[in-house]
Amino acid sequence: MGRIDRLLAAMTLDEKIGQLNMAAGSRVVTGPGARRDVEEGIRSGRIGNLLNVWGGKEVHAVQHLAVEQSRLGIPLLIGLDVMHGHRTIFPVPLAEAGLFDPATWERTARIAAKEAGADGVALTFAPMVDVARDPRWGRMVESPGEDPWVAAEFAAAKIRGFQGRDLQEAASIAVTTKHLCGYGAVSAGREYASVDVSERTLHEVHLPPFATAVSAGTAAIMPAFIDIAGVPMTANAPLLQGWLRGMHAFDGVLISDYNAIAELCNHGVASDTAEAAALALRAGVDVDMASEAYVQGLPEALRRGLVGMAELDASVSRVLTLKERLGLFDDPYRRGAAGHTVSARRTATARQLARETARRAIVLLTHRHGVLPIAPGARHIAVVGPLASARHEMLGPWPSAGRADEAVSIVEGLQKALPNCRIDHLAGAGTAATKRSAISAAVESCRAAELAILCLGEDVSMSGEGGSRADLGLPDGQRTLAEAILELGKPVIVLLTSGRPLTVPWLFERADAVLATWFLGSEAGNAIADVLTGKFNPTGKLPVTWPRAVGQVPLFYGQRPSGRPAKPGERLSSCYLDIPATPQFAFGHGLSYASFTLAELRCTPAVARADESIKVTVAVHNHSAIAGEATLFLFVRDVVASVARPVLELKGARRIALEPGARGTLRWQLPVASLAFVGADLGLVLEPGRFEIHVGHSADPGELISCNLEVSS
Repeated sequence: MGRIDRLLAAMTLDEKIGQLNMAAGSRVVTGPGARRDVEEGIRSGRIGNLLNVWGGKEVHAVQHLAVEQSRLGIPLLIGLDVMHGHRTIFPVPLAEAGLFDPATWERTARIAAKEAGADGVALTFAPMVDVARDPRWGRMVESPGEDPWVAAEFAAAKIRGFQGRDLQEAASIAVTTKHLCGYGAVSAGREYASVDVSERTLHEVHLPPFATAVSAGTAAIMPAFIDIAGVPMTANAPLLQGWLRGMHAFDGVLISDYNAIAELCNHGVASDTAEAAALALRAGVDVDMASEAYVQGLPEALRRGLVGMAELDASVSRVLTLKERLGLFDDPYRRGAAGHTVSARRTATARQLARETARRAIVLLTHRHGVLPIAPGARHIAVVGPLASARHEMLGPWPSAGRADEAVSIVEGLQKALPNCRIDHLAGAGTAATKRSAISAAVESCRAAELAILCLGEDVSMSGEGGSRADLGLPDGQRTLAEAILELGKPVIVLLTSGRPLTVPWLFERADAVLATWFLGSEAGNAIADVLTGKFNPTGKLPVTWPRAVGQVPLFYGQRPSGRPAKPGERLSSCYLDIPATPQFAFGHGLSYASFTLAELRCTPAVARADESIKVTVAVHNHSAIAGEATLFLFVRDVVASVARPVLELKGARRIALEPGARGTLRWQLPVASLAFVGADLGLVLEPGRFEIHVGHSADPGELISCNLEVSS
């Protein structure tokens, strides 16, 4: 009899349920509910898992209670939202996705795992791979954007980085891929609202990243808070037991979101805690995060016959198996031990990667009049706006153990980069409230300067969980400040800090340059200064379509063609009367100080069978006087199919760095089988016929070059 079987045989009912109970620690609050007596719960075996605790001393203290003072000595599983770094904070996921670089995604997760493991953490509630197409939803900031192919690549890279080669290592932490599924499609972009999407959309858009996560070996998965067509995901047995555990053979742990099991009563599918607990357990949810619904409801559910002991034992076994995989039974104090602290050298390496990743995530949205890069001889710059010196805001939502006093603000970064330049700084406005006198002072500061840099956008509270916004523009005070400075006629550069696209067409029309600087993390100010001064040529690309107006959302590139596609000026087409149907910026948009042209797109062979691969090549020419990097996207379109297909589907992204005047070639190896789609019966099907192959800098049709492929039967 193995360890897990012996423990199961020795456990009381309360101890079994305790292994399914995850209580909240006190270091950070991530959800509603009162704090219980955690220490006594650990000693009695009623708490087997803990979140929101970190630090070797703190973790070892609670681990000691479980291992040395509880009857069976089962170690705790310690979890934390390590989303985009732990001590060193990297760009938020939406920003990092704009690198389109799985190798870097993996590297940042590896460093985060090392830092979190050194702080005693064994499990992260990341990556979030919800496909997000509605920027009203605050949690878009945590997502890899609008595309399921990108989300799948992001999931695999983060799992490799966090979990490493061996989960038992102190520098490896278990992944909880979240949120299965459809959370990004909440009604009206409103947090926790209902989702009602077709089965086709589920299988084409929202489920593929989780299938990839299972294939990549994710240790755990978290169901979403929301309901899909009336069935809350926390109780969705067809998807959790059928699709996930059945079809995809996932044998890891399912962890509820914060308080989600108790909230099944709010959903109206359970009349009391016992019914809620039974629904979740029968659906395969192993760990109850923070609601105590299992502790309070499972004994009664068992008495009523709503669940059986076999279902309970299966969940307990999965939790114990994960603890065993993490090496917690062999050495519960391995993570957070003195020998596994992060050295100064490792910290320096992490900061260097944070800076590199942050500057690569910056997207140059507009650029006119050659205002960038800032001239080396610049003598007087005014840096104004509420986010210019806001260190805390640079970290973004879910900064884990990151510290604001260790972050670099925009002003600090520019002062270091331009030591001989006078840099005046005034906030001029708050992110929300603004005084007229503050605006006047900021305007006068800009009037006296050669160049104005406006630091505008969202503070941390305006994005993330619970950060849904109906208006995606700038708050009135910020707009008033910006318009007053634009009236001066001075060169103006705008830096937009945000966790989503912002609808500010008036700003794009008038400013000399606008950059999406997102929430860039610990090295934000240095990274921004690198781009503004030309030390780094911007390479960031948009992982989401950027709308002109909130009335366009949800807006994404992969739409179906419609029987009456949009035609400007034609009323009876799929368009608006008041604005163009096109986005402000297409998916993949991002300018460079260099200029690239594409030519000679070839697809060989031009006719291929389902079991073959094709080679796609394109010639790239840097016809500018500055070195740069081009990111190109490979899209396909199934022209005629039994089910209408999107006008574009992403199948790959590649980068090429070229010196001034240099030419190069980018290549993709595309399996013909990857052109299969979800058919009428929701199974994958590959139909013979003509496919268009498109390559370009973005999903803007005007930037694509094309060739054809014939798939033979």
